[in-house]
Amino acid sequence: MGPIIVVVPCYNEEKRLNVEAFQDFLESQNKASLLFVNDGSRDDTIRLLREIEDTTPRGRCAVLDLEKNQGKAGAVRQGILHALTYSPEVVGFWDADLATPLASIFDLYDLMGTSETYEIVTAARALMLGKDIRRKAMRHYLGRCFAMVASFLLDLSVYDTQCGAKLFRVTPWLRDLYHAPFSSKWIFDVELLLRRKVLGVRLGLPSLEEIVVEHPLSSWEDVHGSKLKGRDFFLVQRDLVTIRLDYLRRLNAPLAEIAPHLFEKTNKARK
Repeated sequence: MGPIIVVVPCYNEEKRLNVEAFQDFLESQNKASLLFVNDGSRDDTIRLLREIEDTTPRGRCAVLDLEKNQGKAGAVRQGILHALTYSPEVVGFWDADLATPLASIFDLYDLMGTSETYEIVTAARALMLGKDIRRKAMRHYLGRCFAMVASFLLDLSVYDTQCGAKLFRVTPWLRDLYHAPFSSKWIFDVELLLRRKVLGVRLGLPSLEEIVVEHPLSSWEDVHGSKLKGRDFFLVQRDLVTIRLDYLRRLNAPLAEIAPHLFEKTNKARK
């Protein structure tokens, strides 16, 4: 696998999966590899993923097949933990519908390279002149309302927490961000940032303001068939409360619980 490994969670994507686009991307460059996670799909998704794996250069693509559906949060978590076993420099996750073009991976990666302090680069669907962002009006306005609430919880001005395109620098504490299952099925992105905020406080690491940067996408398209429905934007309010309570609990939890991987490495070093 390459220095960049991007996890692509897939659930019943048989009718939407653009096999050719994934194949072309993998054949056109050798820096980024893809790790597809089949999240217990009940259709023919796994066959298409194996086809991509079998027809692309060896080591550029892998498939993690989960027998039981875990939801997007669980599939991303399992995929990232698996990706880290290959010792990459950067990992990330990307929506399978390619609403965000695969080429944007390198835009995010290049931005990360402009500062050693950047740990997380997240794509942002900003409606700006010169940008081709095709998003349904209702989703856009609901997204702006959610962003305001998320910004309040994070105490950080975030434009777009929920765009499904993010990269993470592999740091000694990254594995710990994904160690425990997420509380939310859809808004685990916010939970990830809050987990990193806790580690920043507990370990004296740079703050979120220093390590997170957003990249306004040049193009993005709302692809038909999204698993996230409009009504779900209201249901996630409950998840926000749960995430907030978990954040407050983690501020006082034993380090061995919130950062078991880092805690174990520190203890071994002392011995």
